[in-house]
Amino acid sequence: MGSTNIKSRLFGPPSSTPCTRSHQIGALALIALTFFTTRLLDQSFTPSASYSSHFDGNDFESDVIRFSDERGSLRWPRHGYGSDIFLKIYVYDENEIDGLKQLLYGRDGRISPESCLKGQWGTQVKIHKLLLKSRFRTHKKADADLFFVPSYVKCVRMMGGLNDKEINQTYVKVLSQMPYFRLSGGRDHIFVFPSGAGAHLFKSWATFINRSIILTPEGNRTDKRDTSAFNTWKDIIIPGNVDDGMTTNGVRLVEPLPLSKRKYLANYLGRAQGKIGRLQLIALAKQLPDKLECPELKFSGPDKLGKTDYFLHLRNAKFCLAPRGESSWTLRFYESFFVECVPVLLSDHAELPFQNVVDYSLISIKWPSSRIDTELLEYLESIPDKSIEEMIARGRRLRCLWVYGPDSEPCSAFSAILWELQRKTRRFHHSPETFWLHNGSIVNRDLVEFNKWKPPMPLP
Repeated sequence: MGSTNIKSRLFGPPSSTPCTRSHQIGALALIALTFFTTRLLDQSFTPSASYSSHFDGNDFESDVIRFSDERGSLRWPRHGYGSDIFLKIYVYDENEIDGLKQLLYGRDGRISPESCLKGQWGTQVKIHKLLLKSRFRTHKKADADLFFVPSYVKCVRMMGGLNDKEINQTYVKVLSQMPYFRLSGGRDHIFVFPSGAGAHLFKSWATFINRSIILTPEGNRTDKRDTSAFNTWKDIIIPGNVDDGMTTNGVRLVEPLPLSKRKYLANYLGRAQGKIGRLQLIALAKQLPDKLECPELKFSGPDKLGKTDYFLHLRNAKFCLAPRGESSWTLRFYESFFVECVPVLLSDHAELPFQNVVDYSLISIKWPSSRIDTELLEYLESIPDKSIEEMIARGRRLRCLWVYGPDSEPCSAFSAILWELQRKTRRFHHSPETFWLHNGSIVNRDLVEFNKWKPPMPLP
C-alpha cells in the first residue's frame, strides 16, 4: 500500500489510456523534431568567434578573426581572449613618481610630446595618450589589472634630453617608488620601447623589468649582446608609427594608383646603411632599372625627400620591398598597405604584430634575404595581377590594425593591443620579495603589510 502511494505521488495515478502504435509514432516524431530544432538553434546562435578558415571572394575571414559589417568592425576570437575587453589599466601620472617627467620631457623638461609624435617612434606617445582617454583606464591602483609606465625615452635620447647613463639611473629611481611594481615583480607593468633597440634603451632592463610586459615593434634585436629583450610569451609586438597623413579616413597625402598605371614591378626606398640586403637591392636596381626602382634618397639637407614625395614613389610599384636595417623590423612593411602595394619582407628574423589572429601569408610575401637577386624579381613578375589585387584587397581591410586610433574605433592598433594585453592579466601576483599569510594579507620579507610599504623600496 505504501509503495503504491509513493508511486502515485511521483508519477501520478495509473493511466487508463492504453499506449497504441499511434502514440509510439507520435513520440518518435516529437523526439526527432526536438533534435533538429535544437541543432538549428545551435547554429543560429553560434558565438561570433566561430570563423571559417578561408577567404571567400572579397570577404575577409579566418579561423580566428573576421570583419562583421561594412564599417569594418572587427570580431576577436573568444578562445584565449574572452567575449569582451574587461581590462582596467592604471596609468602612472607624471607628477606622482619622482623622475617620470625626466623620462617624458628630458632633464630640463624642454622636449614636447608633439615633437616626439613625429616619425616611426611616435607610438611611445600615442599609446600613452590613448590610454589616458581610454574607457579601460582606472584611477584606482587597487582595481587595476595592469599598470602603464609612460616614457618617451627613445625621443628624449635622440633629442639630447638624457644620455644612456641618465636613462638607466632614472628608470631605477622611478621603479623604486612603485609598491605595485614590487608586489608583482613587475609582471603587471607595461613599458613601451618603440625602436629597434627595444628595451635595451634601459641598459639594466634584464635586471629590473625582465618580467614586465614590453610593447615594441622589434622582436629580435639583441643590441650586440647575447640576450634579446623580447620574449614572445609575455611581450607584444606592435605596429610601427605610419605617418598620420596616410592613415586618416579623410583625404590622404597620397592615394593609391591602379596596378595598370604603376611604372615599376617593385621598389625599395631607403638608405643603404651598409647593410648587405639593401646594397644588393641597390645593385639589382642598377642592373634592372625598368623593373626595380631604388633611387638614391636624401633624408637631410636641401634635397631631403618630403613625406608626400616619399609616398608618391612608394605607390608607383606593385611590390614594396622591405629589407632589414639596423634591426629586423621595418616601417616600410606597414607603410606599404596604405599605398596598396604588396609588401615583400626581406628580413628573416622579423616578428609581426597580432600573429594570433592575422595570417600574413594572405596579405604579404616573405622572401629569404639570402636570395636577393634576379630570381626574386622573376618570381614577383610571375604573379598574376588578379592574385596581386586579391592580396591588396585583403590588406586594405586589415590595415586598420596598423592605425593608432581610440578604443572606440571598430578596428585599430590600440584596440588590438588591448585584446593582447587581456591575455596577460592574472588574478594573483607575487614575486620573490612578496609573501602572504593565512588571512590573505600580503607582506614583504620583514612581514610588513603591503599597504604600509613606503618608497623608495629596494629592487632586485
